[in-house]
Amino acid sequence: MDTKNQGVLPSQDINILVDKRSITSLSKRNLGDQIQPSSLDLTLGVKAWRIRASFLPGRNFTVEERLKTVSMHELNLNRDTVFEKGCIYIVKLNEGLNLNKDIYGTANAKSSSGRIDLFTRLLSNFSDEFDNVRHGYSGPLYAEIHPKSFSVVLREGIALNQVRFKKGKVIISDANLIKLQHSHKLVNTTPDINNGLGFSINLRNLENDLVGFKARTNAPIINLSKINYYKPEDFWEEIRSKDASLILNPNDFYILSSRESVNIPSDYAAEMLPYSAKIGEFRVHYAGFFDPGFGDPKGSYAVLEVKTNELPFILEDGQTIARIKYEKLNKKTHVVYGLTINSNYQNQKLALSKHFK
Repeated sequence: MDTKNQGVLPSQDINILVDKRSITSLSKRNLGDQIQPSSLDLTLGVKAWRIRASFLPGRNFTVEERLKTVSMHELNLNRDTVFEKGCIYIVKLNEGLNLNKDIYGTANAKSSSGRIDLFTRLLSNFSDEFDNVRHGYSGPLYAEIHPKSFSVVLREGIALNQVRFKKGKVIISDANLIKLQHSHKLVNTTPDINNGLGFSINLRNLENDLVGFKARTNAPIINLSKINYYKPEDFWEEIRSKDASLILNPNDFYILSSRESVNIPSDYAAEMLPYSAKIGEFRVHYAGFFDPGFGDPKGSYAVLEVKTNELPFILEDGQTIARIKYEKLNKKTHVVYGLTINSNYQNQKLALSKHFK
C-alpha cells in the first residue's frame, strides 16, 4: 500500500466512494447530505427486530441468519415506533458497502445518541466484532440499539451512528502527538500525553456549582425527530457540587464535562477511548468521535457520558477520566466541523443533546 495515502478518508474521498457506488443506499435521500468532515452518518431503514439477546454473527453467518434464532418479532419503521428502555433491537440500515480491499471502517454512536444513553453499535455480516467493518467488506449494515435510560421513538431515516473509512495505519504516536500540541495547541492546559491525550473531569468552577446532569429514572419518552423540544427538568436532575467531588451510583447515567477544551486540526480526527479499568469502574463516552475542526478556534469542552454498573465510585475534580487517540487524515478535508455545516456541539461547554431546550 502507498503509505503516503494512509489515513482516515476525508469528506471529498467519501464523496468519491458514493460516486463509485462503494457506498449505496436503500433510501431516495441524497447520500451527500449525510457526509460529515471525515465520516458518514448512517440512517435507520424500515426493517427492525426486537431481539432477546445481543449477538455477533461470527465469521460464518450473516446478521439475518443469526436473527432467525434470537428475533422475538419484526417492526416496521415507516411510522413512529417506540423502542422501550431495557430492550434490545436490531435495525437494518439504509446504507450498504462495496469497499475496495484496502479500505476498512470503524463506527461510533453519534453524540446525540450517546447523550441520552442510547447504546448503538454497528453490525456487519461475517463479523466477530462490533463497530468494525473489515477490509473490502461488501454487504448490508445493521445497528444494534439498546435504550438504557429513556424509551425513545424512532423511525426510518434517523441517524444514530456514523462510520469512518480508513486506509492503513491512522493512529498517531505519542511523540507525534507532542509535536502536534506544540504546533496546534490541542488542549488549553499542560497536556497529559501517555498512550493518547488524557482528559480530566471538571467538578468545580462551573456556573452556580452546576457540574452535570443525572438521568431521571422514570422519564417520558423521547422522540428523536424533535429537536430543541423537551424541557430538561422532565428528564434530568441537576447535579451541584460544592466540595468538587461526586459519587457515581450504579446504573445511573450522568452528563459531565472535561476540564480541558480540545481543538482538532482540519487534517486530523480523534476518538475517545470508552473505558479503562485502570482509572475506575465506570464507562465514559459512548460516542467518542471528534471530527476535523471540532473546537476550532477557541476549543470545545468534551461532554462526557458516564456510567458505573457495579460499584459506587467517587470522582474528584481533576481526576483523569478518559483518553483520546488522534487519527491522521490522508489529506485535509474540504469540510470542517462548525457553523458552515450547522454542527450542533461546536464550542460547547456542559450541554445536553440537541433534543432539549
